[in-house]
Amino acid sequence: MSNDEKLIDFAAERDKRIHDLNDKRLNDMRQVFEQVLPLGKGKKKSKGKPKKR
Repeated sequence: MSNDEKLIDFAAERDKRIHDLNDKRLNDMRQVFEQVLPLGKGKKKSKGKPKKR
């Protein structure tokens, strides 16, 4: 059994961890924005008949 198999690429692990933190932050911000400015799922403005001029 060689030691090469047990080596951990700390840079790659750190990048993954930072990426997970950024995803968490992005999801939190998305939830806040959806509460403040809902994207209107299924609630569309129905345009009535256009006014005749």
